[in-house]
Amino acid sequence: MNKVERINTIMRYINNRAHFTISEIMQEFDISRSTAIRDVKEIEALGMPLDAEVGRDGGYYVMHNAVLPAVRFNANEVKALFIAFMATRNQQLPYLKSRQSIAEKLLALISETQQDDVALLNTLLLFQGTNPYNPDILNLSDLPHPILEKLIQTLLMDRYLLIDIKEGEAVISYSIYLMHLYQENSYWFIEGFDLKEEKKHLFPVDHLIKVECDTASKRLSAQKIAEKLSKHDAAINIILELGFKAIVQFKKYHPLKVSLSYTNPYQATAILRAFINIDNEDERMSMISWLLFLGDDIKVIEAPREVLDGIKRRIQGFEILQFSQITC
Repeated sequence: MNKVERINTIMRYINNRAHFTISEIMQEFDISRSTAIRDVKEIEALGMPLDAEVGRDGGYYVMHNAVLPAVRFNANEVKALFIAFMATRNQQLPYLKSRQSIAEKLLALISETQQDDVALLNTLLLFQGTNPYNPDILNLSDLPHPILEKLIQTLLMDRYLLIDIKEGEAVISYSIYLMHLYQENSYWFIEGFDLKEEKKHLFPVDHLIKVECDTASKRLSAQKIAEKLSKHDAAINIILELGFKAIVQFKKYHPLKVSLSYTNPYQATAILRAFINIDNEDERMSMISWLLFLGDDIKVIEAPREVLDGIKRRIQGFEILQFSQITC
C-alpha cells in the first residue's frame, strides 16, 4: 500500500487499542523502525492525541476522545459494496432491515455520478433471487424467519442452547451445542450436537419455537464432542458418489440426517455419507425410496446388503408393472 493508505490504516489500528509499541507497528505493517516512528509522528501531527511513555515496557497510549477522519470510499469500493448487496438480495439473510439502512446511508454518502453507476449496475446485473421486474436496491423485504436474529444473538452469548422444535403436532426440547448455522436453498438449518443423545442433529430454523442459553445441562468440551462425533462417523454404513443430476435431486429433498460433501469446485460431484439402522424397517424403506428418488446418476461405494436388495426388488417390481401395462 502507498504511504497515505498506510497512515490511515495505522490510525485505525492504534485507535482500536489502548496501548501499542513501535515494535508492534513494525511487525503488523512490515515496515522499518524509522518508518514506523515517522508514521506515528505524522499521525500525532494530524491531531490524534497520543501519550508516549518511556522505559522498558513503554510505548504509546491513545488518549480519550480520539477522533478519526471520516471514512471515504473510492469508486470501486462503492461498487463492491452494492454488488454484494445485490448478490445477496432475497436470500432471507438476518439483520436485513439493518442492511437496508446501511444501503440508504451509503447512497447518501456517495456522489451523484457514483449513484448513477450503482443504479445502472442494479439494472443490468441479475443474481439468483433477483426480481427483474422490481430491481430496487432498497427493496430488501424478503425477511427470514423472525426467530433467526434471536438465535444469532443467543449463540453469540453461548453456544450451549436449549431449543424447542416443532415436530408434527408436538413440540420437543433439545439441549444442544451449536456447531454451525447455515443456509441451503434459502432455508436456514442448525447443525448441533445433541448433549443427551450424544450425536449430531440438523434442525430447520423454520421449526424453531424457542431458544435460550442452556445453563442446566452437563457441558462437554469441544474436544470431547469432536471425539464422540468421530466415533459416530465410524458407524456410517452408506457412502455414495453423486453426479450432477443426483445433486439436483438432493437439493430438491433430502433427509436431515444425510450429509453431502462436494468434491468439485463447481459442485458437480459430491460424496454422500449416512448411517441407517437396517433393523428399523420404516427407516430402511424410507432410505430405499429416497435413493431411488436420487436417480441413476449415483455410484455406490458402500451400502448394507439389505438396502441394495431392497432397491433391486423395488426396480424389478417397477419393470414387472410396466411390462404388464404394455401387454394389457
